[in-house]
This record gives sequence, structure tokens and C-alpha cells, in this order.
Amino acid sequence: MANRTFLFFFIFLFRFGFSQQLIFPAAQNWNTLKEGQPLTFQLKSSEPVAPRYSLQKTGDLTIQFDTLGNFSWTPSYDLVDRLEKQKEINLIFQAEWKDGRKVNAPITLTVLHQNRPPEVNDLPIFYVKQSAVNKYQISSDYVHDPDGDPLAFRISPTQLPEGMTITSSGMISWSPSRNQFAAIKSNPLIVEFTVQDQPEKAEATGKLKVMATQQDLPPELLIVPGDSVVTFKENERVNFKIYVSDANGDEDVMTAGFITSDERIPKSSLKENTKVQYEFTWTPGYQFTDDAEKIKTVELVFFALDKSNNRVQRKVKVKILDTENLEEKDKFLYQKYRTTLVQTKALIEMLADKHKSLERAYRQAKKGKKNRSIFGASIGASTAVSSALVTSPSAIKPITVIGGSTTATIGTLEAAEVLGKSKNDILELLKTETEIRNQLQLEGEIFARKYALKSNRRSADFDNDRDKFLPIINHQKLATLELDASRPLSASYSNKELKKTFADFSEEQPE
Repeated sequence: MANRTFLFFFIFLFRFGFSQQLIFPAAQNWNTLKEGQPLTFQLKSSEPVAPRYSLQKTGDLTIQFDTLGNFSWTPSYDLVDRLEKQKEINLIFQAEWKDGRKVNAPITLTVLHQNRPPEVNDLPIFYVKQSAVNKYQISSDYVHDPDGDPLAFRISPTQLPEGMTITSSGMISWSPSRNQFAAIKSNPLIVEFTVQDQPEKAEATGKLKVMATQQDLPPELLIVPGDSVVTFKENERVNFKIYVSDANGDEDVMTAGFITSDERIPKSSLKENTKVQYEFTWTPGYQFTDDAEKIKTVELVFFALDKSNNRVQRKVKVKILDTENLEEKDKFLYQKYRTTLVQTKALIEMLADKHKSLERAYRQAKKGKKNRSIFGASIGASTAVSSALVTSPSAIKPITVIGGSTTATIGTLEAAEVLGKSKNDILELLKTETEIRNQLQLEGEIFARKYALKSNRRSADFDNDRDKFLPIINHQKLATLELDASRPLSASYSNKELKKTFADFSEEQPE
């Protein structure tokens, strides 16, 4: 374009002569200017007689140029696009003399884009509620960039109240505490923010007034847990924490309560901790549901009122599941646990006593072998049997017994194998007793240790392991021991006595 302009200008000079050229400002880069920057000069001619000046049509440009050659123009800020950065404006100046001579001079003006800072107008007041998340978007209706540049917002940390946040897009969030809300009710908060255009980083500041809401709003009710339907077992504690807040301030809260669909839930279940904090606690109990129903549903409606009788309420459905009474079951299982060990201990002691009596019988049987003898003789159809005491176990004294015409002489025989019980039988009984007693002791210790905890007693293995004692207690060889039938197995033992026999016995009984 510069070559064409030069060629155009050369043709004019060649046609009309250099003596008739027009004179523009001599300053360097006089024809380069910024948006909003005024350009003024007076066009002159080298001729002694001043011509009449004019400017060809300039379109929408608001250029002022009179016949005396006075030029004035201030490019508007929207002339050059912010991404284009610069724009060339071609103008053709003309000078005409009275003798009909004319001179045209093309001039190119280069206009550069001029960035302007954002503009901030008065913002609407930011009304906030207490204990609520309040949001405020700084609108482009009040803060904008005249060049259409993207904007970024920020607040100085010294200006930012505790808990308040602002995004780069101008979204302000704040949940004022009770103390903060009480403060701004009497003294509104002024927050100063900065807005910056991108990418030029030109800045402007603005102020936002923050005040407590002027509306009479109903209170807010928060229930924790927040589920609308909850499920509990009969033995579980139903617990809700209720938090009441009012957008107009906590002092506006008057009361809170609940309504229930089941009159068995007492009103005392709701306790007031503070004016704005409550707690609901209730345990249904094992008798709450009928035997025929597995689930019973009750409705709880919690409500709060403020001083203007504005009301808010939240409904919660509570499902109560029919549940086995573990407390009673644990007591029953503990009694079975203890009774089993009591019977085991009683039988062990009976066997221990029997062991002592068998030992005595065995010692007596051994003595009888040395002090008693027996002999017998038989000839034909005659038989004579006689016993005699001897002073020396090793002496053999012949005794003659005459029955009819029969005479016999025979040596002594051992009496222990004939009179009373055999020592071998007693030894067999001792062996049986010891075997059964040791088995009971071992199984009892294992049982006491394995089911010392109530959680283990609830398992299906508990009754199966108890049944293992039955074959031992009803052992078929117990009859041969001839135990004392008048002595019951349901003896009364203290926990201390049981623990001596079974070291791992649990003394903790369910309440």
C-alpha cells in the first residue's frame, strides 16, 4: 500500500509540479496516533496565494477540516479492535486556487489501540442471611470494560472478612457467623475490591456494601443425619441433632419441638441444649413392634418458630425393625455356659472322691492276699471245704478234714482272688475314672476359654460344643464306678471356685 501511495503522490507531483505541493506537519511520526489522542494541524501550500482546502468524504469519521486548512480529529476508542491493535486511515486532502488549479495529497494516518481500565459503577447492596451461604455476582451492568476485555476480580486479604471468598469471575460467597451477623446489623460492612482487565492488567477499584437482610424470614432447621428415611433396630438408640438458625438473627428464634405419629414416644425425648441447638434421643425397646409385624414406621415432624410465628418444619420417617432381645439372650446363654461348667466341675469332684475310695479298696485288696487262704478237696462224691488262719504267710500246715470215710491233705490257696473284689478289677475302675475325669477337665477348660466372650456364645457352635459333654456325663462306664446317686450335679459354686478349676472361666455376667 505504501508503494501505491508513493506512486500516486509521484503522479501528482509530475502533473502539477513540486512548486504546488501541500505542506503537512514536519514532525516525525506526526501521522501515528492513539485512540482518544487528538490530532490538530494546519495544512499549508507552497504557493504565495492561499488556496481553498477540502477533504474528500471520510465516511463515519468525525474529522473536522475547514477551507482554511485547519484539521482536527480525535479517534474514538472503538475505532481499533483490541485484538487488531492498529488501523490505517487513508485521507485525500485537496487544494483549489481561483485560477482553477487543483492539488490532491493522499495521507495515511495510523491509529493504535488504546487500552482503557475497567469502569465501576455503584453496586447494589449485598443483603446476607445469618448461618446461610449467601452468594452475590458482580454484574457486568455495574462493572464492565469499555474495550470488551475479560475481567478478573480480587479482594485484598486485609479487606476480606473471615469466611468470605471471591472468584475471579466476581462471585462472592459468605456465610456470616452469629457474631459477624450481629455486627453488620448495627454497622454495615464495606468491602473494597479490585477489577483488572486482561491481558493489559489495567485496574479499577470498587466498593460493595454488605448489610443484614431486611426481610422477616422464617427460621432454618437442620437435622443430622439429614436422611428423610432412617432405619433402626429395636435395641438401637435413635439420635438426631437439631440445629435452628434464623436469617434475621438467633435472637429471633422462639422455640422448637416435634410431633409424632406414635404416642409412645415421649416429649421428653427432645432436649434443649441451647436456644438454637436441640437433641432428640429415644430407644424403642424390644417390645415396640408386635410379634406379627417385622417393621413399624413412625413419623417425626420437627418444627421451629420465630417471634413473628414464622414456621419451618422437617419430616423424618423412622423404621423400627423387629429385633431379637440380645440382652435376655446373652443372660440365657451365660447361664447355660455357667451351668455346663458347674455340672462338669461337680462330676469331676465326684470322680475325684471315687478315685480316693478306689485307692483305699485297692490297698485293702493287697492286704487280703497276705492274711487269707482257702483250700478244697474232692474225692469221688465227697467234698470238704474249710478255711484256716495261719500265722505265717509262707508256712504250709496240713489240715485234715474227714467227711465220711474220706481223708484229704491239701496246701493253702490265696484268698484275695475269691473273697471281695479282685485288685485287677479295682485297677480297671481306677483307669476308667481317671480317663473320664481327665477328659472332663480338658473339655471344660477348652469350653470355658472358647466361650468366655458373649459374642462367641451367640454362635451356632456354642450348643454343639455343649452337647459334647453329654456323652461324657452319660458315659456307659460311669455305672461301673457306682457313684453316689444322692449327690446332684447341680451343685452351688461361686465364680471363684469355678475359676480355680477352669482358669479361663468368664466371671462377667450380662446385666
